[in-house]
Amino acid sequence: MLRRLFALPLIAVLWSVFGPAQVAAVPALAVHSARYAGGLAVEVVGDPSTAATVVVLVPGVDTTAANFDRGLGGVQRRAPAWQARQLAGRAAALAPPGAGSVAVVAWLGYHPPHGIRLAAVREDAAATGAAALLRFLRDVPAPRIVLVGHSYGSTVIGRAAARLDAGLGGRVTDVVALGSPGMGAGRAADLHTTARVWAGTAAADWTRRLPGGRLLGAGHGTHPTDPAFGALPLPVGGVTGHDGYFVPGTESLDALAAIAIGDLDAAARHDH
Repeated sequence: MLRRLFALPLIAVLWSVFGPAQVAAVPALAVHSARYAGGLAVEVVGDPSTAATVVVLVPGVDTTAANFDRGLGGVQRRAPAWQARQLAGRAAALAPPGAGSVAVVAWLGYHPPHGIRLAAVREDAAATGAAALLRFLRDVPAPRIVLVGHSYGSTVIGRAAARLDAGLGGRVTDVVALGSPGMGAGRAADLHTTARVWAGTAAADWTRRLPGGRLLGAGHGTHPTDPAFGALPLPVGGVTGHDGYFVPGTESLDALAAIAIGDLDAAARHDH
C-alpha cells in the first residue's frame, strides 16, 4: 500500500509530461493595438498597412495581458509593448534616407506556460500558439515579415516555421530566436523554411543551462545557438540576463533593427 502511495507523485509527473495536452484554442486577433479580456494582447508601433516590413515579436513564458505593458515583476525591459517601441525606434534611427518604413507588432495571441514547470518543457502551448500566429500573419499586409521569438516564443515560431512558405508566399524572410530553449528541431534545416534563421543567447542567460534535445515529447531540441544547429549568429554584446535583448545600446537591439531594415551585413557584425 505504501509503495503504491509513493508511486502516485511519480505517475502524476509522468502523466503531466507525457500525457495528452489540455491547451485551450485561442481566437484570431486583428492587426491593431488591443488588450483582450481573455488575457491576450497586441501592440502595434507604426502603420502595418504602409510598412515595407512588419516585425512580429512573440513573447515567452509568464507573459500575460497584465504584464504586457509594465513587464513581469514590474521590470520594464520585460514588457513586450516596451520592446516593440524600442525596436521600432532603433529601426527608424538606423534606416537610410528613402528606406521603406518598419512597423513592429508585439503579439500575445496565445497563452504561454506559467513558470518553468512541466508545461514549459512540452510544446502543446507552442503548437496552439503557432496555429494562432499563422492566422494572424495572414492578415499582416506588408510585403516582408520578420519574426522574433523570445524564450518560449521562439518555440512557437519553430512550430510555425514549416508552414510559413506555403501559407504566406515567402513573405517571411527572417526568423530570430532570442534566449531560446529550443525551436522544436535538431537543426535549422529541420524547420523546413526558406527564411533565414538567426539565434542569439547572452552569456548570462539562464536558458544556456537547459539541456538540449527531446525525449518523448519533453524538451525543445538543440539550442539554436549551438553551431550544430546551423543558425546565423545574432550579436548579443551588452545583453544582461534573459530579458535584456531590447535594451538600448545592446548589440542585439542594433542587430534586430538591421534585420528589420534589410541591412543583413550590419546584423551579423559584432561591434566591440
